[in-house]
Amino acid sequence: MEMVTFTIIVDDIVYPDGHSAMACLGGGGPQTAFGAKLWFSDNERVGLAAGIGADFPESCRTWLEETGIDTHGLLQWPLSTLRAWQILEGDGRRTQVWRMAVGDEVWGMLRPEMSALPLPYQKAKVYHAGVHPSGRDVDFIRGLRDTGAEIVSIEVYTHAEDIVSRTELQDLVSSGHIFSPNEREAVSLVGPGPPLELIERLSELGAEVVVLRRGPLGCIKCVNRSDTKETWEVPAFHTLFGHQEKAHGETSAKEEPTLRIKGVNVKKILDPTGCGNTFCGGFLAGWYKTHDLLTAALWGSIAASFMLEYEGVPPLPMSQWKAEAQLRLELLHPHAMKLRFA
Repeated sequence: MEMVTFTIIVDDIVYPDGHSAMACLGGGGPQTAFGAKLWFSDNERVGLAAGIGADFPESCRTWLEETGIDTHGLLQWPLSTLRAWQILEGDGRRTQVWRMAVGDEVWGMLRPEMSALPLPYQKAKVYHAGVHPSGRDVDFIRGLRDTGAEIVSIEVYTHAEDIVSRTELQDLVSSGHIFSPNEREAVSLVGPGPPLELIERLSELGAEVVVLRRGPLGCIKCVNRSDTKETWEVPAFHTLFGHQEKAHGETSAKEEPTLRIKGVNVKKILDPTGCGNTFCGGFLAGWYKTHDLLTAALWGSIAASFMLEYEGVPPLPMSQWKAEAQLRLELLHPHAMKLRFA
């Protein structure tokens, strides 16, 4: 097993114009797995670990299996499958509303105990998990490292609402090998500042690789090792090559659904849900396979570009996205910018 990621929530998405998309795979795990699977070969296994109820939609299971994502880590749970409304606003904001009562008993569904998972899942080469900024997940992440995994990647899935002490921050950002917040989440942890300053603060707290995600502005990556401070800025693919968008959800009768640029079909931005997760999956695959920071950053940005174009996860077959990814990579690569070397 090359990679394992965690968490499934079935999303019912409500768009700014009022229309909805029901029973979409969400929770971060499927999107992360898609982002990695885009760059892995068919022989490299990507597994998804989560608890699901008897009501788990068959359409969701079919997408996972036909995408080539290993589903032996989906554990049957006595509770209903976790399900939530995702309400999108015209300015890009997203509000999650649980569709069932949730409490501590659902935590195991989001993050099953390693001992309950199939043996290949317990010995994966790389892991990725979403974490809470409070540090409540530190023991879990350390447990992943204790398996002997080559790389453990963690992604903050919300901003910190309360002050996190420096000791707690050090424990959190150093618990994995890769630490990836978005800009708002980073500010909530280490205070306001320009992107490079945020990265520097996180590096000083013990993060080995910092990936600062900036939504439509792309991302900045910094690898923090004893021998280098390599830093790259990689723009979001649609910022350069996508449609000139109005507010989310607005369309024009004159607007073509697809742009064609040097043989690449680029659809308009439709749904930002899960793009950060997908980026992390692509980045992790790139870092694991090449240990080249720029390659990892490009793979992450390309993976996220597909998720933006569809309601929920991209449709099958997976093979079409692998071919398209190579074309998009050729377009985006020249626009990456090296920011500094110490």
